[in-house]
Amino acid sequence: MLLPLFLALLGTVGGIAAGLVLRPAAQDAHALEQTQDSPAETDRPETAHAEETAGDSDFVRLNNQFVIPVVSDARIDALVVLSLSLEVTGGQTQTVYAREPKLRDGFLQVLFDHANMGGFDGEFTGADRMDALRRALRDVAARVLGETARDVLITEIARQDV
Repeated sequence: MLLPLFLALLGTVGGIAAGLVLRPAAQDAHALEQTQDSPAETDRPETAHAEETAGDSDFVRLNNQFVIPVVSDARIDALVVLSLSLEVTGGQTQTVYAREPKLRDGFLQVLFDHANMGGFDGEFTGADRMDALRRALRDVAARVLGETARDVLITEIARQDV
């Protein structure tokens, strides 16, 4: 009869101890409160975030991944999945989200062209191929966002042969 009472007491004490040990520092808690109040975070809490760097740039992660088919002989040989982020001038995060459909359209066209030219065949992560792809993506971002866009970052890339 005392065992369930002892286990409940032990669980409560253990939970309180774990909470005290694992709680964020005061500075981290203050930063967390500020990010929860920012409009970019409340608009897209699960999929998007902007991080400020030491300079006056923001890094904006685009919501969804890009899935590009690699086609040869009228058949899909592989799928390439990419995640992209944009480096923009400080405070322009909402501008990126407002123009995201146009950005995605332009990025997809560049990625499809890159795939059709064989850019995702063989050693597709080679420096020369990745630089050419980044340059083309940066041109699209500059065309859509103007001087707001500073760079395009390929944060994830994977190829799955089918």
